[in-house]
Amino acid sequence: MNVLILGNGGREHAFAYKISQSKKLSNLYIAPGNAGTALCGTNMGIAATDFEAIKNLVWEKDIDMVVVGPEDPLVNGIYDFFKADEVLKDIAIIGPSKAGAQLEGSKDFSKEFMIRHNIPTARYQTFTAATLQEGLKFLETLNPPYVLKADGLAAGKGVIIPETLAKAKKELTEMLANAKFGSASAKVVIEEFLKGIELSVFVLTDGQHYKILPAAKDYKRIGEGDIGLNTGGMGAVSPVPFADTTFIKKVEERVAIPTLKGLQQENIIYKGFIFIGLMNCGGEPYVIEYNCRMGDPETEVVLPRIKTDLLELFEAVANEKLDTIDLEVDERIATTLMLVSGGYPEEYEKNKVISNLDKIKDSIVFHAGTKIENEQVLTNGGRVIAITSFGNSMEEAISKSMKNAEIISYDKKYYRKDIGKDLMKLEKQAN
Repeated sequence: MNVLILGNGGREHAFAYKISQSKKLSNLYIAPGNAGTALCGTNMGIAATDFEAIKNLVWEKDIDMVVVGPEDPLVNGIYDFFKADEVLKDIAIIGPSKAGAQLEGSKDFSKEFMIRHNIPTARYQTFTAATLQEGLKFLETLNPPYVLKADGLAAGKGVIIPETLAKAKKELTEMLANAKFGSASAKVVIEEFLKGIELSVFVLTDGQHYKILPAAKDYKRIGEGDIGLNTGGMGAVSPVPFADTTFIKKVEERVAIPTLKGLQQENIIYKGFIFIGLMNCGGEPYVIEYNCRMGDPETEVVLPRIKTDLLELFEAVANEKLDTIDLEVDERIATTLMLVSGGYPEEYEKNKVISNLDKIKDSIVFHAGTKIENEQVLTNGGRVIAITSFGNSMEEAISKSMKNAEIISYDKKYYRKDIGKDLMKLEKQAN
């Protein structure tokens, strides 16, 4: 089978790493890819949103399956583009239709969807520039902190959680009146703040059947102790100690199944991943958000734990036979640390030489923001490298990643040294 992966981040390198191990694979292409994906297949210099160029590549390379990594091509309708084309319509696409991708593409749509299908979520209202004054008044009815979400895609940075009413009003004005996130914040969802512990649960579905993948917890803030600006993710852990079988059963019955039934009832085609961002509020799951693809860096801890041939799973998704596949999962704990560029998530420099990648032992290195120039690996993004390790305990896994985080070298390297410490503390309290 010839496979094309779309995207250039750590998530796509994790896909490439797993798919390259499949007995079903003939040739693997990644567009545009990075320095890490080049180790698993052939990078193609095509943007993940250039549908016409992707069409030509699929035809030229006799591609059988396209695995869509990032949200942009999904929200822009790559599934529909393929299915409407006589040449492409029989190519398997791992990713939802444009309508399905609205679960992530529009925060307002996803909240309305949850309400329609009785899926537990926070109280909310949506506002535009025309209703800014009403939005400011709605903020006064809530208790701090406040949750403001840009309705559209904002590269993982469209959620702001101000601690005071004054800051919340200022941010809402910036988002609506001054287009802080461009067209993404033409509408803003204001939610009540849910107190609890966050985690992510991933569902793979063929539209009829589903598999619940291992849960993970990621760390969004740039600073240790979960302080500072939000990022695309500074690290992740899987499994999550507090997400036991009882809790996951609640997620399945109250969230996953109603979500899938809701998509079916609304005749929305969905063949791919549903990322469910959850808050565990005293043992009860509440949905914070949906994503229409795998999360990053959660993918870097979830996929390595899956023992089942990933291409076999994807083939079953395409053929609506996911119920015929057994999902095998590694019981060990996986953790990943994200090495980022100095200054991220604000301004940062690229093109820093990365060294010592060949000296890494006992960990998997996933490239997130890298490129190859003159046979050197250079930084090419805010989040640069994810270091994933296995252990029989969280402490063991994190220790391996920490050791290798020290070995990898580039100018202004930064990473959090407290990934997983909150969970280890919870484990000790429970014992």
